[in-house]
Amino acid sequence: ANTKQKWLEGFPKTIESPTLKYRGQAKRRPVRSYDSAPPAPALCEERSSFANDADALRRYSFNSVRNIEPLMLQVRNVFKRYTTAQGPLNVLRGVDLHLTQGESLALMGESGSGKSTLLHLVAGLDQVDDGSIEIAGQRLDLMNESQLANWRRTEIGLVFQQFNLIGSLKIADNLAFQARLAGRFDALWQTHLIERLGLGTLLDRYPEQLSGGQQQRVAIGRALASRPSLLLADEPTGNLDETTSDEVLQLLLDVLADSPTSLLMVTHSPRVADRLARKVVLHLGRLAVEGER
Repeated sequence: ANTKQKWLEGFPKTIESPTLKYRGQAKRRPVRSYDSAPPAPALCEERSSFANDADALRRYSFNSVRNIEPLMLQVRNVFKRYTTAQGPLNVLRGVDLHLTQGESLALMGESGSGKSTLLHLVAGLDQVDDGSIEIAGQRLDLMNESQLANWRRTEIGLVFQQFNLIGSLKIADNLAFQARLAGRFDALWQTHLIERLGLGTLLDRYPEQLSGGQQQRVAIGRALASRPSLLLADEPTGNLDETTSDEVLQLLLDVLADSPTSLLMVTHSPRVADRLARKVVLHLGRLAVEGER
């Protein structure tokens, strides 16, 4: 609420649309009154007068409009079961979950509660038995394997507990690997990530020459280099000590503040979960809302 209020301070209460051409005649639209945040300039079909206000545009950020952003992830009544020697094993039992653009969500639960299973389903690495998953407007169950692979390459970023860097490549090439594979390499964005993650002095080194915290920073940069719609993180700080974990998590959240990428993170740590915008708990295959910041 405070963020939205600060964003609104620079705008007039009423905003008049500019003069439009309509069938060869000038036509002015009526004054529109905003009782809440007006549409973000980048999302407007018609540029209102405030779009030329340089100070207002400088105040604009993804954080200030998240309440009006579209859904990035929609999990609807998802079931997943496996066949075992002891009979059917119901891992997920009607899970419903949503995530808006730019939002961060911690997924918690005991071992075996289905956290990793849900993450794999969202990543398109496994298929639901019932229900549906939609990401950035795409229904995963309506895509074939080839379409899923191409979609995953461009729309999903993955960070794991294990760093999974390519040992034969220097750090600069590891960072660019995913983006080049997706055909989305952007030198300016790459430079921004390198600066925000503090990797400038490490680019000519190999993974084995880096500490655990440094390797995880590289893994985060690699996952975000292609500007994915959704970042999936499975215990990304699980192999790090508490101090390094805090540093890496803060860097991750700082970088995400500069982009519309949403974050779904699996973690056992309440301390880590408390740093994200929301947290939910999986228990016996069902979801319970734990809290919201």
